[in-house]
Amino acid sequence: MSDLTHFDDRGAAHMVDVSEKAVTARVATAEGWVRMAQETFNLITEGHAKKGDVIGVARLAGIMGAKKTPELIPLCHPLPVTKVSVDLEPDADLPGLRIAATVKTTGQTGVEMEALTAVSTAALTVYDMVKAVDKAMEIGGIRVILKDGGKSGRYEAS
Repeated sequence: MSDLTHFDDRGAAHMVDVSEKAVTARVATAEGWVRMAQETFNLITEGHAKKGDVIGVARLAGIMGAKKTPELIPLCHPLPVTKVSVDLEPDADLPGLRIAATVKTTGQTGVEMEALTAVSTAALTVYDMVKAVDKAMEIGGIRVILKDGGKSGRYEAS
């Protein structure tokens, strides 16, 4: 278990001690998608969803999700999040929405979990807002595509 930082020598879960880590600028970007029926895609992109602006509400939900990450993920450190951007782009080829979230901080640990939570929350909000017309929507592809800052340096997905 020595390679898994969230477990101690006995295998018990614990919060990682970051007190000795350097304070550095950190950024992470995550992505994902919501696939839906063509009719649902049309409702969203034409602005006819009964619950309102699906993309706008999902963007705000993603931002809120990033800020609430340590309340949802038990071992995440509360961080001074300095920037969250969430973009939802219609993709007719899915059909559906592609979601990307970028989170920034200056601190002692990274913001990958905040970026992943932003994407997940935005995707779940899309589902919630149009589930009445499309219960078969799929959420997928959620992953970190960029992480930079800190001791481990830069990571970019291939």
